[in-house]
Amino acid sequence: MDESTGTGAQHPADGHDLIRVHGARENNLKDVSVEIPKRRLTVFTGVSGSGKSSLVFGTIAAESRRLINETYSTFVQGFMPSLSRPEVDLLDGLTTAIVVDQERMGADPRSTVGTATDAHAMLRILFSRLGTPRIGGPGAFSFNVPSVRASGAITVQRGERTKAEKATFNRLGGMCPRCEGTGTVKDIDRTALYDAGRSLNEGALLVPGYSMDGWYGRLFQGIGLDLDKPIGRYTERELDDLLHREPTKVKVEGVNLTYEGVIPKIQKSVLAKDVDALQPHVRRFVERAVTFRTCPGCDGTRLAPEARSSRIAGKNIADVCAMQISDAARWVGELDEPSVAPLLSGLRHLLGSFTEIGLGYLSLDRPSGTLSGGEAQRTKMIRHLGSALTDVTYVFDEPTIGLHPHDVARMNDLLLRLRDKGNTVLVVEHKPEAIAIADHVVDLGPGAGTAGGTVCFEGTVEGLRASGTTTGRHLDDRTRLKEAVREPTGVLEVRGASTHNLKGVDVDVPLGVLVVVTGVAGSGKSSLVHGSIAGREGVVVVDQGAIRGSRRSNPATYTGLLEPVRKAFAKANGVKPALFSANSEGACPTCGGAGVVYTDLGVMAGVATTCEDCEGKRFQAAVLQHHLAGRDISEVLAMTVTEAEGFFGTGEARTPAAHAVLARLADVGLGYLTLGQPLTTLSGGERQRLKLATHMGQEGGVYVLDEPTTGLHLADVEQLLGLLDRLVDAGTSAVVIEHHQAVVAHADRVIDLGPGAGHDGGRVVFEGTPAELVAARSTLTGEHLAAYVGA
Repeated sequence: MDESTGTGAQHPADGHDLIRVHGARENNLKDVSVEIPKRRLTVFTGVSGSGKSSLVFGTIAAESRRLINETYSTFVQGFMPSLSRPEVDLLDGLTTAIVVDQERMGADPRSTVGTATDAHAMLRILFSRLGTPRIGGPGAFSFNVPSVRASGAITVQRGERTKAEKATFNRLGGMCPRCEGTGTVKDIDRTALYDAGRSLNEGALLVPGYSMDGWYGRLFQGIGLDLDKPIGRYTERELDDLLHREPTKVKVEGVNLTYEGVIPKIQKSVLAKDVDALQPHVRRFVERAVTFRTCPGCDGTRLAPEARSSRIAGKNIADVCAMQISDAARWVGELDEPSVAPLLSGLRHLLGSFTEIGLGYLSLDRPSGTLSGGEAQRTKMIRHLGSALTDVTYVFDEPTIGLHPHDVARMNDLLLRLRDKGNTVLVVEHKPEAIAIADHVVDLGPGAGTAGGTVCFEGTVEGLRASGTTTGRHLDDRTRLKEAVREPTGVLEVRGASTHNLKGVDVDVPLGVLVVVTGVAGSGKSSLVHGSIAGREGVVVVDQGAIRGSRRSNPATYTGLLEPVRKAFAKANGVKPALFSANSEGACPTCGGAGVVYTDLGVMAGVATTCEDCEGKRFQAAVLQHHLAGRDISEVLAMTVTEAEGFFGTGEARTPAAHAVLARLADVGLGYLTLGQPLTTLSGGERQRLKLATHMGQEGGVYVLDEPTTGLHLADVEQLLGLLDRLVDAGTSAVVIEHHQAVVAHADRVIDLGPGAGHDGGRVVFEGTPAELVAARSTLTGEHLAAYVGA
């Protein structure tokens, strides 16, 4: 009964139970309108490139974030990115959106699993209260807090009199003074810094950026170094000035400058940054010149001796952080101290959440930058499980990535728990096991890119099954076990593999066949493949890591496709090929060929606006006057791979070299990508398939693929299996790390690791054909595969 009216009528405030989207046109969406129920779990399905992410992330989550930012004061907004309004006519009923994506967590060298969640902060408080001997507050156990000592005068008041007295102040921090809390120290190989047989003027310095033509040459001269004398003949003093001199003021040509030795300069400008974030040529120099080894001062624990001396139940904070989280949870569970009961309760819940979510095999001191995309997403999810927030919209991007079928059920339970707290859960997903738990399904398609962008179905899972859409037809697909498997042509021997949690594994990896390495998350699959197989001669690793390149890079430049295309345009028009490169002579002078103009607003976030001169086409107007089969270069770069394959395959534009590259891109399921799409906008699965297409043009003995089904629709998995078969039939060996049961069933040989995760795994629990795995049913993979193929 309604208290306000005394009737049974619904309160007006309870009528807003839908998120309404009308006329969404972001990216490839074609005037999409959907109504999504609140406080329910909605799954968005469709083939790769159908518009799922454009609707969920680019429209709903983006507008929610923009509206939240507008609630802050103008001053605060000045420090936040300025977000443009999505292309949509109406968005109604939005709630605060929390995006839990697969972006790798920051690779800050001091960021760990413990610091990325609240676990490390809670442990520091626990040790500051219960640790013996007691050494100080929580900061004394933090490897991000240095110890500080200061002295000075303080004013003491006694009655009517005040008196100045000398005093010394100490603040004890937990940071190891030797490695500054990173756990590793860097040794620089001098032979990689300079060539002793040459002088500075002859280019003796091998450090990127040190040119004698600029200020460096003048600075070296300003401190008295002989630029024409070979470095090998320098005196000890001269060599010390070159390599180690502390910052010194120097006047050069009337200008006051600061000179600093080469080594301290490198340490500040290069070694303080994440190695993976460096430019390729600088990264190669670091890999050649710098060796990273465990800090001898703290044994890699990052902590000062005082922090390591304080213990609870015989363990210091470094011991607890180094434990597998499932073991740390048991250790905390055995502590009984009423004075910190609420803290212990919160810590037990947090560590228990790691185990529930399938991350119990991690340790709290694991650097967060080393987590996979799936592990990073699940770690972020832990923060929200204990949150007091309700009526929030949680947005997940394929949360089952990297999960064994055994772990998918646990992930489903967690998504349902978030929903049952009164939250709206939106999930972009391909796996049938995850789609099955949806309250509401939105299926986009029917195709990818320009062939997608419409809603094919909206309703229940049962309705989707009966709908006849691509997703509906493939929802109950089951791959049968092969009737005949290929026989190996040889083996790749692995002996005594002990990377991470592997326990001296001996295994023969068959060659000339399709090998699938499987096992629960954390069982040691990646450790075996990347630690013992990758790096060998003839082994090509095709992973999902970011493709290192600028925002100017796109599929055409990365695959080498642009080269034959430019030559074809040049030949057809009798001009230079360089005109048809947006990074060369043909670039629009206003935006430099980027298509957008980046405006740096000082304290505010930079803004990118479409270049008004070239209208985002990236080329000079004169270049666009040149055509090939009626198309200019910007129109070709706007084509999808499928369109371009037809364009360059026949007629006036026929270019066999370009057509071969495009055929490989279509082969790996990237037919919907546009040739000029920036690489920074690709998903992990798309990046891996782009790398695979590039490598397919080379001779490679063994291909290693890491979860190639990531981001693939059920209908596309069949195409991937066909591609893997063609690779193997052409004489290549394929080693695939995979959980997808269709791929496991299609393998010639399966290597199953386990039986559990972390220290409960690290052993080979099965080797043989998929049929033998199903017949034995001796492992978790065997049980799930038997259920999948209906054996």
